[in-house]
Amino acid sequence: MPKEYRTIQEVAGPLMLVQGVEGVTYDEMGEIELANGEIRRCKVLEINGSDALVQLYESATGINLSNSKVRFLGRALELGVSADMLGRVFDGMGHPIDNGPEILPDERRDINGLPMNPAARDYPNEFIQTGVSAIDGLNTLVRGQKLPIFSASGLPHAQLGAQIARQAKVRGSDESFAVVFAAMGITFEESNFFINSFKETGAIDRTVLFINLANDPAVERIATPRMALTAAEYLAFEQDMHVLVILTDITNYADALREVSAARKEVPGRRGYPGYLYTDLATLYERAGRQKGRKGSITMIPILTMPEGDKTHPIPDLTGYITEGQVILSRELYSKGITPPIDVLPSLSRLKDKGIGEGKTRADHSNTMNQLFAAYSRGKEAKELMVILGEAALSDIDLIYAKFADAFEKEYVSQGYTTNRDIEETLEIGWKLLSILPRSELKRIDDKYLDLYYGKQ
Repeated sequence: MPKEYRTIQEVAGPLMLVQGVEGVTYDEMGEIELANGEIRRCKVLEINGSDALVQLYESATGINLSNSKVRFLGRALELGVSADMLGRVFDGMGHPIDNGPEILPDERRDINGLPMNPAARDYPNEFIQTGVSAIDGLNTLVRGQKLPIFSASGLPHAQLGAQIARQAKVRGSDESFAVVFAAMGITFEESNFFINSFKETGAIDRTVLFINLANDPAVERIATPRMALTAAEYLAFEQDMHVLVILTDITNYADALREVSAARKEVPGRRGYPGYLYTDLATLYERAGRQKGRKGSITMIPILTMPEGDKTHPIPDLTGYITEGQVILSRELYSKGITPPIDVLPSLSRLKDKGIGEGKTRADHSNTMNQLFAAYSRGKEAKELMVILGEAALSDIDLIYAKFADAFEKEYVSQGYTTNRDIEETLEIGWKLLSILPRSELKRIDDKYLDLYYGKQ
């Protein structure tokens, strides 16, 4: 039976100081029993001699210093995992909120996970089809990759995240595929949008949702992505599933980290975020990947809103260092009515070359991808010149490129949030657009592919 302490000295915001403790360790879970028998949870943040500084998971109201007692449980926060989690909705602490029964766990796992041994990692090299042309065709997602979406406030990242969660699949295999979706600090309306979106399309059957609302405690927000990743690790490495983890919104997570850090009076780093923000984000992102000798894998799409749309803000900046590329949403495209408004030129998937080509997508994929990038870039330059100098100043070929850029945005990038394109359809649209340009301009494509596909749409 855990020893009980009645030595609470003070409560300040989400923190509480307990004196005279023995054998208590960092990150250990504790329970506070109030005078009326109510139980609240806490976690040890710091041990100094026999003093323990603990962080409360629920509010501090009603904790009476003299007649509340604390007991430490000798373990970190755990999640009970089982294959029955699929199709269920949980709160940020892993409790069911869909009116279904409690999960009967196969095992209980520490939500902090175990770091993956770098030598046991397998290289990501298999294509995942999201059904979104701007990702599949140009910034391909590969199984085991971490590919964040950089958005800004007011842009439709929620719709894009839900679309990828509904549509994503590993091609050409009957292997089981699951989605673990964790939402942090979102509004009740957004939460309803996600749940209904998955229910309407039947995607809920292969999805596990963890939802932490904006009015839930900030401390819970820090646990939510770890709960989701623990569920994902179980499904991937024990149940041999391919798991896509979508975390939204990492900015809310980092703000919760800053809030707790400020309460602890830690020395702030850039923009008030704690100095360990990089390390903390890495403990989340690095749980994605593939392991040698195991069938399953975890692929991750973290979504974050860049404050003021600033790429140099600490959250997108550090995320960019840890992950393999980024998909950037553009306000300019959004105002033009392009959906999803993915800005393909600054977006990048560093592993795209590993997941495309013969036997994975199609042999002409790499050539057409490079040509589309080059042509769209030149078309955008031509359009900017047109704005400054007027249409008359452009050469005939520049006018064709400007026309190509408009068609590319309208037909290739803009597909709405309900269209699910397979990779062949995406490649066909690419060829149809490239056929706008004279064949002599397509210098990045092998003649054998031009003979096969140019002008045939």
